[in-house]
Amino acid sequence: MSDLPLDVHAEVAAALRSGRPVVALESTVLAHGLPHPVNMQLAHDLDREVRAHGAVPAIVAVLGGRIKVGLTADELQRVATEPGVLKVSRRDLPLVVARGLAGATTVAATMLAAHWAGIAVFATGGIGGVHRAAPQDISADLPELARTPVMVVCSGAKAILDLPATLEWLETHGVPVIGYGTSELPAFYSRASGLQLAARADTPQQVAAIVRAQRALGLGGGMLLAVPVPAASEVPASQIEQAIATALVAAQVQNIVGAAVTPFLLQQVAAHTGGTSLQANLALLRNNAAVAAQVAAALV
Repeated sequence: MSDLPLDVHAEVAAALRSGRPVVALESTVLAHGLPHPVNMQLAHDLDREVRAHGAVPAIVAVLGGRIKVGLTADELQRVATEPGVLKVSRRDLPLVVARGLAGATTVAATMLAAHWAGIAVFATGGIGGVHRAAPQDISADLPELARTPVMVVCSGAKAILDLPATLEWLETHGVPVIGYGTSELPAFYSRASGLQLAARADTPQQVAAIVRAQRALGLGGGMLLAVPVPAASEVPASQIEQAIATALVAAQVQNIVGAAVTPFLLQQVAAHTGGTSLQANLALLRNNAAVAAQVAAALV
């Protein structure tokens, strides 16, 4: 696969060659999920969290039709601030690469790039899933988890989604979902959803053992490590549900569809919660990066 349009940052490549832990990070949250300069501050925070726990961070994006695994300061600035940076999932990669465009990678596309580069662990906020108002609308993140062997560290699926249906999809398609220090699926902004998980791990070493067992069995596919939002930053589920209900109505009235739905709903929820959901989002992103670095270190 040497002809892949893949550029691995020198620091990331050196870490991979020497067997040091690396954590992949997505760029959609930077280009489409957060306003400037909050997005740049988050990028620096994630970098610091990963390094503080002994791993090398690798933000993934597409620039000039090349898939970048690890960004320079100038490339990060472009992704976070330039207009016209596309939201890129698996299906979009051929078009964006062929036309030499710039794109921010979703969970699905970041998983692919991480796998191609040889990175086993990826940290994000929340995965996509099954939509509440349109159950036929299923995020490409889910099938990617079923086929691409990367551990995704997150706080469950985004709370705006149908969490029971999303968990059921993952179970049906053989994706292990492991609660980290919890026995139920986190609900993104809230620590609990009431949805029980079949597996729990309480240390990075326990997580690493499960990953190694999956590899030894030759099962393929990815794995989800579900980490609750830090307790100090949690938003009560009742408050979030009220905000989500209002946001869903607004999306229907304004005919928001397709890839625009998730960022629209997240912005609406942030507005209806007075920004507390945004602070929870930032806190869980930082925490997930730290956990992912610890897991990556336990795997090497």
